[in-house]
Amino acid sequence: MPIPRRGRGTLLMAAVTGAVVTATIAVTGTANAATTLGASAAQTGRYFGAAIAAGRLGDSTYTRILNTEFNSVTPENEMKWDATEPSQGRFTYTNGDRILNQGLSNGSKVRGHALLWHNQEPGWAQSMSGTALRNAAINHVTQVATHYRGKIYAWDVVNEAFADGSSGGRRDSNLQRTGNDWIEAAFRAARAADPAAKLCYNDYNTDGVNAKSTGVYNMVRDFKSRGVPIDCVGFQSHLGTGIPGDYQANLQRFAALGVDVQITELDVAQGGNQANIYATVTRACLAVSRCTGITVWGIRDSDSWRTGENPLLFDNSGNKKAAYTSVLNALNAGGTTNPTTPPVTTPPVTTPPVTTPPVTTPPPSGAGCTATVSLNTWTGGYVATVRVTAGATALNGWTVTVPLPSGDVVTGAWSSTNSATTGNVAFRNVDYNGQVAAGASTEFGFQANGAGPSATPVCQAG
Repeated sequence: MPIPRRGRGTLLMAAVTGAVVTATIAVTGTANAATTLGASAAQTGRYFGAAIAAGRLGDSTYTRILNTEFNSVTPENEMKWDATEPSQGRFTYTNGDRILNQGLSNGSKVRGHALLWHNQEPGWAQSMSGTALRNAAINHVTQVATHYRGKIYAWDVVNEAFADGSSGGRRDSNLQRTGNDWIEAAFRAARAADPAAKLCYNDYNTDGVNAKSTGVYNMVRDFKSRGVPIDCVGFQSHLGTGIPGDYQANLQRFAALGVDVQITELDVAQGGNQANIYATVTRACLAVSRCTGITVWGIRDSDSWRTGENPLLFDNSGNKKAAYTSVLNALNAGGTTNPTTPPVTTPPVTTPPVTTPPVTTPPPSGAGCTATVSLNTWTGGYVATVRVTAGATALNGWTVTVPLPSGDVVTGAWSSTNSATTGNVAFRNVDYNGQVAAGASTEFGFQANGAGPSATPVCQAG
């Protein structure tokens, strides 16, 4: 059976840290235990879903399992940008509608995946940049979300926009180069188009507390503080032979921000721990009241994008595996609907510049602060990321003045406030990033029209 495009160009497995649960899973003896995944999840107010492909709906074994076991569906590729708008302004919904109708006819929730993702743009969008691309992307979000208005439970509005590694920063892409506020703009457009849908950010390698997940955490916290419409965060959870020891704590810290959390693309490499890892993920979701559901990425091992790893709950013939039993038992054991432990939080990890070399100032050697700036540029505009570093004394507020060349005009800023838009523009901290420990750093950014600053920014403490 052909392997579908899953969700990214190359296999990037979730980081494996922490202890792996090795105890066997006890069979529940509850008299009213449900006998399917979806029914068992529904007992706790959650869903248990599968990512499905329109091209497999003619397979009787596939559809039997789908209709029997799952109460949520996600399209693998049928609602992505390249599938729904193959040429600019021409929208095609045939296969997306087929997935939608399959789910709705079975009484299932439907998760929309995904409105914007750098890796499956249609060819015409790949060649665009700047304002033209921004306008095309926002129009795409508006048109697709409007078409499915009132029918989608949750949208992955933006998919995989953060970079791997220790930076915790954004991934470089043509979408990112339209301005750091492109994600915010996409969420606002999706809310306007479909006010009832849950709006999610979705990513991989964010399953534990690490630089990448903390970068996402900081974005969500910023969005919530400014009223940007974000309702949920998706954790793909493509796992190997282990699971981060702080998996549940990571879910909980996001939930503490006031968003739902969802396991969106779960699969686990087959090995001695597969059943236990599946059960651990399930119990973690049940333990976090705002974890609303779990989706596995495919139904049978033969349907998986992870060729040869047999990462799903049913084997190639559609038989239930030990991993299936472990999940069903964990679901039937139930979970809390109100967390009994305090929210787990971690200090934000700031993101160093990831593009052009910064214009630097001498390293801090005393009180006060210094600032560096790096640029993502295109013809006629740029995004500036400014890093503020405290000296030997902690900061309790800061102001950074950026000298802009004649003709440059600031069009938007984040994680800062500014009163001017031209000349020597002073950016002031906001409430959540004014306190910076001695020697530590924080960041803000702005978008502007023009060529970009070349002079050194000036930082003032207080």
